[in-house]
Amino acid sequence: MTRVFDADGTAHAVTVLEAGPCTVTQVKTTDTDGYTAVQLGFGNAKHLDKPSKGHQAAAKTEHKWLREFRVAADALPTVGAVVDAASFELGMTVQLSAISKGKGFAGTIKRHHFSRGPETHGSDQHRQPGAIGSGYPERVFPGLRMSGHMGHEQVTVRRAKVQAIHPEKNLIVVTGPVPGPAKGLVVLQSVAVKE
Repeated sequence: MTRVFDADGTAHAVTVLEAGPCTVTQVKTTDTDGYTAVQLGFGNAKHLDKPSKGHQAAAKTEHKWLREFRVAADALPTVGAVVDAASFELGMTVQLSAISKGKGFAGTIKRHHFSRGPETHGSDQHRQPGAIGSGYPERVFPGLRMSGHMGHEQVTVRRAKVQAIHPEKNLIVVTGPVPGPAKGLVVLQSVAVKE
């Protein structure tokens, strides 16, 4: 993350993302797959297994990550086409999806922002969750907030704006924070905004 300034001096928190180059490794059509989509590959793989090599043979690539995007039938590209930062426009709205940072096993106070119990007067319920149900159902309902694995789940940020584009370096600057660690994979999609 960094920040950029407007002409009037207002600072905006932004994140710089490397956007490509991504290669079209597969095109799915209604005739063969029942829907229209495009599969993009990104990043060079050090060691690729034989099935993955065979899958990417038509595009003559060996990408580390492959992701699929739905595309209208009249906008399908050809296999081997390149998508990069120049494909985006300044000011457009994008959607960002990534795996958030894993925090390991966490208690209810850290994970769900529970309040702690009393610290004095003989209480031994300082950081415990408290009651988890009444006597009647005699079971714990699914989805009850408890201690457990925190983080490392897909997080989507909607309606982020493209602040700047540097096509010579394949960099895109978007507003606000982006989930996940540094050098993590982020899926960036353009979004049609309803006025």
